[in-house]
Amino acid sequence: MEDGSIMKQNQIFLSQFGGFISKLNFQNMHQGYLKETLVRFLKAREWNVSKAHKMIVDSLNWRIQNEIDSVLERPIVPVDLYRSIRDSQLIGLSGYTKEGLPVFGIGVGHSTYDKASVHYYVQSHIQINEYRDRIILPRLTQQFRRPVTQCIKVLDMTGLKLSALSQIKILTSISTVDDLNYPEKTETYYVVNVPYIFSACWKVVKPLLQERTKKKVKVLTGCGRDELLKIMDYSALPHFCRHEGSGSSKHSSTDVDNCFSPDHPFHKELYDHIKEQASRRELIKMGSLHVSIPEPDPDDAKIVEVIQAEFQKIGEQDESPNGHKD
Repeated sequence: MEDGSIMKQNQIFLSQFGGFISKLNFQNMHQGYLKETLVRFLKAREWNVSKAHKMIVDSLNWRIQNEIDSVLERPIVPVDLYRSIRDSQLIGLSGYTKEGLPVFGIGVGHSTYDKASVHYYVQSHIQINEYRDRIILPRLTQQFRRPVTQCIKVLDMTGLKLSALSQIKILTSISTVDDLNYPEKTETYYVVNVPYIFSACWKVVKPLLQERTKKKVKVLTGCGRDELLKIMDYSALPHFCRHEGSGSSKHSSTDVDNCFSPDHPFHKELYDHIKEQASRRELIKMGSLHVSIPEPDPDDAKIVEVIQAEFQKIGEQDESPNGHKD
């Protein structure tokens, strides 16, 4: 789509939004880059203007109804609970690519999501999204003097087992929040340390994905170090990509090189920022943020069903004498 067409859609969208949303609400979504924001939503709806418009309106309503604009003013307390969440929801910012995109490592295989309610995990995920979009990306945009509006994610599959099936519900909730409210924020997904169970699922899921999504997912050999070093320096590699067989594992409380650790500079900076924002309010809201989870797209729901069926099939194979193992 040419720039003229995009700007025309921009004007149409803004005229339809008039009087419907708060200035702050929309500002927190686009961060001053209307064109790039509209392009993201248009891409997510295959350039269908009416569907993209509805998606933006729905997302803005979601932000208002769930008080997303104040999510960075709600620290997860006590701190022991926050540390438990970091131990069981493995995600962290390891560095930046040579082009300035944030690199988020995610320990898919070893995340257990069993130390708190689903509401806390969703809250934590949204806080990371909002901190990325409101603090990190604007900072990089200023540094590189061009819009930096996306990140890359490196998914570590070390430890992925059939028991992960029990986490499908919470993972689907988080994925739905991202798909409907933070579309096209990830440029590329790199998948590393791949076990048999992932390869088997990927084989049946890949044909169900849209071409746009397929192109964004790159399954790398081993820990992916050599491929990732083409786009980032060694210091930016997630710890689980630095050596073969160095997949994500339980970190010590002082392991600042492990991007999942609550003592990593990114998590300390994030948590300190939220505490500081909270201290400025007369009334600090305690407890988890109960975010309404929209219904997933029917195509996405179908993919979840396929994954569940494949996990079950692999489980049955494992029980046979010649079955595969995780």
